[in-house]
Amino acid sequence: MLTYDLSKRGKAPLYDYLYQCIREDIITGAIRSGERLPSKRTLARHLNIGVITVTNAYAQLLTEGYITSVEKKGYFAADVSSYRIPKSSASAPAKDKTEPDYFADFKANRISLKSFPMTTWTRLMRETLSISKRELWQTIPWNGLFILRRAIADYLRTNRAMNVDPEQIIVGAGTEYLYSRLLQLFGPATTFAIEDPGYKKFGEISQSFGNPWKYVPIDDAGLCIDALEESGADVVHVSPANHFPTGIVMPVGRRIELFRWVNRISKRYIIEDDYDSEFRYTGKFILPLYAQDTQNRVIYLNTFSKTLVPSLRISYMVLPKKLLERYKKTQSFYSCTVSSFEQYTLALFLKRGYFERHINRMKKYYRMQRTAILDAIRRSPLNDFSLVTERKAGTHFLLTVNTALSKECIKKRAKKTGLHLSFFDDYRHAPCCEKNVQLVINYAGIPKEKIDGAVSRLAEIFR
Repeated sequence: MLTYDLSKRGKAPLYDYLYQCIREDIITGAIRSGERLPSKRTLARHLNIGVITVTNAYAQLLTEGYITSVEKKGYFAADVSSYRIPKSSASAPAKDKTEPDYFADFKANRISLKSFPMTTWTRLMRETLSISKRELWQTIPWNGLFILRRAIADYLRTNRAMNVDPEQIIVGAGTEYLYSRLLQLFGPATTFAIEDPGYKKFGEISQSFGNPWKYVPIDDAGLCIDALEESGADVVHVSPANHFPTGIVMPVGRRIELFRWVNRISKRYIIEDDYDSEFRYTGKFILPLYAQDTQNRVIYLNTFSKTLVPSLRISYMVLPKKLLERYKKTQSFYSCTVSSFEQYTLALFLKRGYFERHINRMKKYYRMQRTAILDAIRRSPLNDFSLVTERKAGTHFLLTVNTALSKECIKKRAKKTGLHLSFFDDYRHAPCCEKNVQLVINYAGIPKEKIDGAVSRLAEIFR
């Protein structure tokens, strides 16, 4: 029986690590050519993991030719002797070295993994695996399981004031994937506008699809509508509830201007990215543009990556009904990219109120984190030559530092002190003329016991 220590997988996905282990054994000859592999269920029971994990590992091995499949007989190791290396010189499966070990990472958009209700999620996952519903084992509908889409629609109605038909919701593995589907839906002749500064990856995705795209500047109220009009864009991507990285909330006056822009020409649409909008610590929640839209011109995007865990990779978009019909005709042949087990588990998590309670706990936790790091800055030497700009929302703020040090010098010093920093300029397309350095301080993933030390090291960089 194949036996591996799965605790050594590091940050690699479980199925990927299992695939690496089996592949290594086949290449080195530990699993001989023609040897029959255990059935998926047998190996899953032996390793105490899910059948879907083994299924995914076997599928990858089959695709790359390391194993073969014989109907009604099982899986067998392929003959790879032509590129087999001696067993004595074979190395163990590669460890994940993509992320350096920082004392404090202020750049990565992390969350507090310790706060995730793992016990509840695991119990719901076991419950999902124990049910015998046929939909869990069949091909997933192109737009996702109905039970999850209905749960999302109910959540949007009660928590975001959005009246959404579950049929309008499309589930996908990450907002980047869904954004690529929108690019294909609109076609290469459509020009997209993106906030500057803003989330530059959407612009890069647009460029890779060959769609014309424009950077549009923002001011203290958000996207500049005059500049948007001049750009000639047909579709604009905005984050009105919590713009990244500035944290600006688009006021009602600017929202009215944006609606006037989109309603002037029939082919125009707004892509509303509501990422990170749940974490607001004062005042009422910010009403989504979708809830204010009277002409069905807003496409709503959101994700569970920030509110739950990044590896979950479950996002969704809500399409206006007119666009939905176009999507059905041109893109419903794409398979849903999220497993049925994760979708069903998330549906239970939403329906039974666990998600709402989790959000409330996380808001309290991040509020405490924010207070702790701001207090640490006020007590540190940084307070004498820096300025904090924060909007009491999200999990980051801007820190403007009065320094003559270059960006490159700051990066080198940060690396030596074990810090990973994010610069405001990293999210800006237009050249910066400001003399001071602006840092984007993402504090969500910094352990409480490291906050004082991280701020102390940050101050040390500028001495």
